Amino acid sequence: MLIFINKCIKYYNTIKYLRLIQIIGQLKRFFNVSINTQIDNSKNYQLRSASSKFLKPARRNKKMLKKGTFNFLNETKNITGINDWNNSKINKLWLYNLHYFDDLNSLDSDLRVEWHKDLVDLWIENNTPGDGNGWEPYTISLRIVNWVKWHLNGHHLKENAIHSLLIQTRFLSKNIETHLLGNHLFSNAKALIFAGLFFDHSEADSWYNQGLKLVNKELPEQILKDGGSFELSTMYHVLLLEDLLDLLNIHNTFERPPPKGIEEKIKLMYSWLIAMSHPDGEISFFNDSAFNIAPSPKEIKNYIITLNKNKLIKVDIHKIINQPIVNLNYSGYTRLQIDNLVLIVDRASIGPDYLPGHAHADTFSFELSLFNQRVIVNSGTSTYEKNVERHYQRSTAAHSTVMIDEKNSSEVWGGFRVARRARVFNLVDDVQVDKIMVSASHSGYHRLFGKPTHSRKWKLSESLLEIIDSINGRGSHDIDLVFPLHPEVKILNFDKETVYLDILGNKAEINFVGTGELFVETSNYHPEFGLSLENMQLHYRISEKLPAVIITRVNW
Repeated sequence: MLIFINKCIKYYNTIKYLRLIQIIGQLKRFFNVSINTQIDNSKNYQLRSASSKFLKPARRNKKMLKKGTFNFLNETKNITGINDWNNSKINKLWLYNLHYFDDLNSLDSDLRVEWHKDLVDLWIENNTPGDGNGWEPYTISLRIVNWVKWHLNGHHLKENAIHSLLIQTRFLSKNIETHLLGNHLFSNAKALIFAGLFFDHSEADSWYNQGLKLVNKELPEQILKDGGSFELSTMYHVLLLEDLLDLLNIHNTFERPPPKGIEEKIKLMYSWLIAMSHPDGEISFFNDSAFNIAPSPKEIKNYIITLNKNKLIKVDIHKIINQPIVNLNYSGYTRLQIDNLVLIVDRASIGPDYLPGHAHADTFSFELSLFNQRVIVNSGTSTYEKNVERHYQRSTAAHSTVMIDEKNSSEVWGGFRVARRARVFNLVDDVQVDKIMVSASHSGYHRLFGKPTHSRKWKLSESLLEIIDSINGRGSHDIDLVFPLHPEVKILNFDKETVYLDILGNKAEINFVGTGELFVETSNYHPEFGLSLENMQLHYRISEKLPAVIITRVNW
């Protein structure tokens, strides 16, 4: 009975945040009410004449190794027959990537044009309209954009592909992902705009207007006032920024005014990306984030340079962050830096209440770079499969923060669900000439006996970072302070309270002050999907009556 009651509480605390349109959509899926699969196969179309060249977009790494051989998510597989496109034995996200056709516009894609032509034909032959992974709205959306980009870059789609593109867009226009919203809905809208400009007839105009209406509605909500994506994932932020750059590009190609306010959003998003990137030039890992899914920040920069040169936009791509603190107040992230240290702090909520699918239980986590090397990290994301590993990667234990009684600060479950979630309050900043201090508290553990409140303070001065964790409340609790280390960081030695590190030949110390015990444990770091690298985790554990305080000092 207790298990049933707890399950009901979990479901209630998950569902109560959803929007009605999501609930209706999810119920339809649960009761197997099929999406609109009626297909219009008519060929009444013509293509719109481009006024300008579609400029070279951001590129991803090569994914097609040879004809029929692909590498996605660090797994290489051969596609040899019609059944492989929907093979239940293959990771579903791998199959989705197969259907996206990202390789058409990837690095050195011009060397694989003949392979790509054959691949387009093969997809059309092997994927019956309305059936399988390739006909899910999100995969359709990404494929429409990739096919149109490829065509506009001089690799003309054949008549059968243009007809297929027409059918795909008709299908998409009737199956918008309102049950998911967020990045899926924006991708649907972007694809409708691309197809609406690519084709030239009244039907295409209706797609364009449908997509533009969605974009105009979603832009103010999905892009926060500081430029961050409202899903609070650095990876999805880059994907959304790429979407805006592509929309600017396609509108210029067909001499149409871009959606209102898009240029200002791009500037804000690029500044946010710089602030949330490490000195190595790559994104930090907050919520669902990994390398090699979105274009790299370098590719985004190159894309903006191209748009700048063609006077589509004016963005300062030489911007360098040299101030000691950058507060992204609407997102909840803060960047601190002094000398050789860069610190990116998470004082954010888990994301939109109705859309926490990519959220982790990572409140008050942070990422630290020293001497241009990542040192303390969040553990990253390697899978979207609903399994034990996915649950662990979203858990508090995989992040550089405090776990109490082996519970998550927000109740992540089911792969993409969150029930009760941490609320952040009492944010304080104190910036002085020779030191910076930021702090906050959160309520994520208030559901436990004694209502523990975790407060964390980061104090940064010359050659010293001090992290003060205070846990207030009642009763005795098990407290675990977790610091995952980057795999490149070497532990030289450690004793009861100090760990000695080698960081690219430079020395640093992490010292713990409290009544607990220090442990060094083997774990895994997940910088890409399908990739796990062995790393070390520092744990400082206390089991005592509250209040409790742990002071961590990083010296270099």
